[in-house]
Amino acid sequence: MFSNRPALDLQYGSKTATRASIGLAGIGSSDLQSDVYRVRDLVQKRLLAETEGEISLRDQPQIRSMIETYFNKILAEENLLYVQAQRNALLEWILADILGYGPLEPLLQDETVTEVMANGPNNVYVERYGIIERTGVSFQDDSHLMRIIDRIVSPLGRRVDESTPMVDARLPNGYRVNATIPPLSLDGPILTIRKFAQTPFSAQDLIANGTLTSQIVAFLKACVEARVNMIISGGTGTGKTTLLNVVSAFIPSNERIVTIEDTAELQLKQEHVVRIEHRPPNIEGRGEVTIRQLVINALRMRPDRIIVGEARGGEALDMLQAMNTGHDGSLTTIHSNSPRDTLRRVETMVMMAGMDLPLKAIREQLASAIDLVVHMERLRDGTRKAVQISEVQGMEGDSIVMQDIFLFRQTGLRAGRVMGAIQPTGLRPKFADKFAMNNIDLPADIFQESASS
Repeated sequence: MFSNRPALDLQYGSKTATRASIGLAGIGSSDLQSDVYRVRDLVQKRLLAETEGEISLRDQPQIRSMIETYFNKILAEENLLYVQAQRNALLEWILADILGYGPLEPLLQDETVTEVMANGPNNVYVERYGIIERTGVSFQDDSHLMRIIDRIVSPLGRRVDESTPMVDARLPNGYRVNATIPPLSLDGPILTIRKFAQTPFSAQDLIANGTLTSQIVAFLKACVEARVNMIISGGTGTGKTTLLNVVSAFIPSNERIVTIEDTAELQLKQEHVVRIEHRPPNIEGRGEVTIRQLVINALRMRPDRIIVGEARGGEALDMLQAMNTGHDGSLTTIHSNSPRDTLRRVETMVMMAGMDLPLKAIREQLASAIDLVVHMERLRDGTRKAVQISEVQGMEGDSIVMQDIFLFRQTGLRAGRVMGAIQPTGLRPKFADKFAMNNIDLPADIFQESASS
């Protein structure tokens, strides 16, 4: 993507663009739409002919200069007359389509957009402030969208075609990309791009937007410093990775941290961090390195802390083993509906490791390894909040005993906004003794149930 680009008035590729939205005074939007694609095609042909098809998008300043030259020549040859603002908007559209991400470029530049979802060429949605909304952006056709997908995944050494119709990738700026194309998708190519803040959220940011309270931040900070094993759970897009980033910032800087991720998303600020990422199979279907293999390998790297971006398979068993063999203070995230469901999912994932362990043995491992589950939710108004913080207390018979330390209590719905707060339940966690052992001071009333609850 281009940096320091002026704000664009033109809605790239939008068939619903109006004179007002694109700043045109004397030409209709349908005429402009036709001109945009025609001029783009002519510029591309001239560029390919001049470079004999050998174009390196790495040399963007030179290519950009060539495109500007051909653009001006073609406008003169085709007798297309526009005011300067129109020319600039058309040129930026063509530059984005040839060098950038085409119609998606302004959406990716928009800092309020956190996710871009193209459901085929004519249905592009974005997420802003937790709410999904449809945009006026569209692509010319399926092949236009496929061209943008190829431009995204090809520099990353990946490909997407009929033999490999799904691909997960990570852009250099950290954005996570998923592309699914026919025959798997029935409505044309599907592209999903999840954006991450270039400057990671801090604990104060999450307090300011209501995700956490200062009380919860103090508690989680104490848990990390006391080396409490923690799982952050929740559904898709609830802020698990964001919270994991914030919580991991509390790890002391003198510890060696090994992070293991399917797609690298964590942005740790400590100096001594070793980052490892899952490697997918190559074109021949070989060479894959799984998360489970990475977890096993990490145990040989002398970690003080192991952070698994997300556990979703047999690696859960190795993660539990690590937590039970001296690697206290480990962190991970898991997709689930509640803290109780989190433990059930971990049980299932351990069974996926193929070790044929008795269920009771698995539960004993769980109860011994995991101390705390922090559950995140995206509420109906789009806000993301920590709604339940539960301690894993141990086994009672064949069942794992859990208790809620903090719980979100909704008090109503006002003007579409969910009212409520996460509050202590009045119960003190069993691992609170670790705080005193590590000389960690917490407010005396942090676990005291409020009189109004």
